[in-house]
Parts: sequence; structure tokens; C-alpha cells
Amino acid sequence: MKFICFGYIDINAFAARPEAERLAMVDSCFAYDEQLRANKHFKGGEGLQPAFTAKTLRYTRDQLVITDGPYAETKEQIGGIMILDARDLDHAVELISKHPGAKFGPWEIRPAADLDEMIRQSKERRQKA
Repeated sequence: MKFICFGYIDINAFAARPEAERLAMVDSCFAYDEQLRANKHFKGGEGLQPAFTAKTLRYTRDQLVITDGPYAETKEQIGGIMILDARDLDHAVELISKHPGAKFGPWEIRPAADLDEMIRQSKERRQKA
């Protein structure tokens, strides 16, 4: 079963740590990611550029509004995402709880939606229209 895992980080707190500590944390995260890959649990993922590089799009009164920065104004922003393959949610929690990044910020783990059936139904509705 696939899970989407969002890793959060307080970039200011991270930047305030000594460089050697930051580099050691990054190295330990990549080493654990390699273990997840070797055990066929890591299905994909990416780190994200800092939140200030983001654009947020939303429609307000049928008008597209584009703002600079992330949607939420919080200390902790999404630092990266991972697609994880695990037996169930408890297994996904177990795997992420061992990730060194969990010591530096929270992780949100959500089961991935299986969109195949929804896509099939949508195609059928569109063909009827």
C-alpha cells in the first residue's frame, strides 16, 4: 500500500544549528533513504526548495489569485515528500519513525488514494455527456 509522507522543517531553527550538525543530519537522512530503497519501501520523493520560493494559486469569486509563498503561514513548512510502500499505516509509521529527519521536524503520513476507479467513472460520465 502506498503512503504519501510529508516531512516538515523549521528552516530557521535548522539554519541556526552548526554546519557540521546540519550536514550530519542530511547524510543520515540520505543513508536511511538508501535503506528504504534497498528494502523496496521507497517509491519516490523529493526535497523542496524553501517555502519563500513557492507560489500559491486559488480562485476567489471566479478570479485566479496568485500569491507569493506557501499557503500556510507557519514556522514549519513542508521540506519534502516521500512515497512509501508499506503493509499498512502502522508499518508506514514504524518506517518513518526511524527516519533521522523525524528528529528535526514532524512527518505527516497519509494513505495514497487509489484513483483508478475514480478515473474510470469520470471517463464514463464524460463519454455520456
